Amino acid sequence: MKRGTTLSALPGRPLAVAGLAAAWLAAAPLAQAQTPAVPASPPAAALNGPAQPATGPWTLQRAVDYALANNLTVRQTELTAQQQDASQRLNRAALLPTANLNGSQNFNFGTNRDPFTNQFQQLNVRSNNFSAVAQVTLFSGFQLRNTIKQGALDAQAARVDIDKARNDLSLNVASSFLQLLLAQELIRASEARLSTVREQVSRSEKLLKAGAVAEGNVLDSRAQLAGEESTLVTAQNQRSLAQLALVQQLNLDPATAAQFEVVVPTLPDPTTLTATADALDPNATFELARQRLPEVKAADLRVQSARRGIDIARGAYYPSLTMAGGVQTGFSSVRTQQIRTTGEPIPVPVLQPDPAAPGGYAPSPYVLLSPNTSFDTLPYKFFDQLGDNRGEFLQLNLSVPIFNGLQSRVGVQRAQINIRQTELRAEQVTLQLRQTIQQSFADALAAQRRFAASSRQVEALTLAFRNAEVRFNNGLLNGTDFNIARNNLTAAESDMIQAKYEFFFRRKVLDFYQGKPLTL
Repeated sequence: MKRGTTLSALPGRPLAVAGLAAAWLAAAPLAQAQTPAVPASPPAAALNGPAQPATGPWTLQRAVDYALANNLTVRQTELTAQQQDASQRLNRAALLPTANLNGSQNFNFGTNRDPFTNQFQQLNVRSNNFSAVAQVTLFSGFQLRNTIKQGALDAQAARVDIDKARNDLSLNVASSFLQLLLAQELIRASEARLSTVREQVSRSEKLLKAGAVAEGNVLDSRAQLAGEESTLVTAQNQRSLAQLALVQQLNLDPATAAQFEVVVPTLPDPTTLTATADALDPNATFELARQRLPEVKAADLRVQSARRGIDIARGAYYPSLTMAGGVQTGFSSVRTQQIRTTGEPIPVPVLQPDPAAPGGYAPSPYVLLSPNTSFDTLPYKFFDQLGDNRGEFLQLNLSVPIFNGLQSRVGVQRAQINIRQTELRAEQVTLQLRQTIQQSFADALAAQRRFAASSRQVEALTLAFRNAEVRFNNGLLNGTDFNIARNNLTAAESDMIQAKYEFFFRRKVLDFYQGKPLTL
């Protein structure tokens, strides 16, 4: 007969729990091996450097600590937080003035206007323009300040996401670790059964030679031995897959999986522990987890960030005022300068009245020296023009929004919708947390009860199998009935082992939500 049970994934923790739920071994010895869960982190081959070897036995705490220090998913989350911090620095820098140096060179051909003399000339003109401009925003509807406040909330939420990634990885590692322990315990149970069947085959062969049993009993024993060997191989394969999944989560070299060993803790009997219903309160656990879990904090921070988005969007309704100032100058190749030159004075005769002279005037003994002045046209030097053409300016720019195609209004509406979306996501996170805790509590309680029932069933079936074994050896029971008794005992033992590990995993999940370390 075949029977199998699996663990259902916890709601709201698909990464952390689905790995354990998807890879539990089936309860019956002939059950098929299931596909292992995909690890939450990339394989070790994706690492830039060489993978570190797995040395020494690994405890759960050591595995969790090593994964937190080397897992690529956690590293990616840390880089995302660093990017958000860089964006926040840009938001703060937007309050500072901006300053720029500008320069240009132009070539004009044909009829052109001299930019400095404002005259049209049929010349080829080369001109340069240089300026240094600074600008600062005096008022923009408080958008810059609100953007800084929103960026601070987003940066804080990104840093909290790192803690969430570390928590998810810790639960994934705990899931794979317990899965490996389960596979090893199923192997030990299968080896014990295989040893018993081998003794049964040897005893049946001896009885057959003595003529005490029929040959069919020996054939049935050998068939049972082949089945137990197949079950052992299946369990060994499942252990190898579980071990490989854990090695990959730790970002170790898969080639070292054969040497990878874990410390097998001594787990107490779940029935000897305090009843789950008495030891834990789901509501108290939920209140404690809601106050400390990073995903809840991140959701609240993003709600506050969305509310800042409303203030940013409403800032578009207000006028904006900026102030700018600068210095500018330029050069033109066609501009010239007039240089005055002074030569020797020119003597000019001075006339005096003389009635006897023709015209009534005659030269006097005096002369008048007239200045000898001329102007030379010379090229205007580059640096001289830059100094003479320099000018300064200061301006205030006021922009009053009147109508911009409803962009401001639609922006406010989108910000309001974003608030409702983030609030719903925050409520969903809280709801998933509550459901996860309630489901873990119910599963832990059910696993504890199932373990107690399976233990009693194993005790009863063990007595029944021993009785069937005696009857089978004496030829009083056929092979079919004997195999049914053995399969019933095997299925009950597998159910008991699975219930045991399911109980401890669910309890560890609840302990984790209470802030307790993941240790066995």
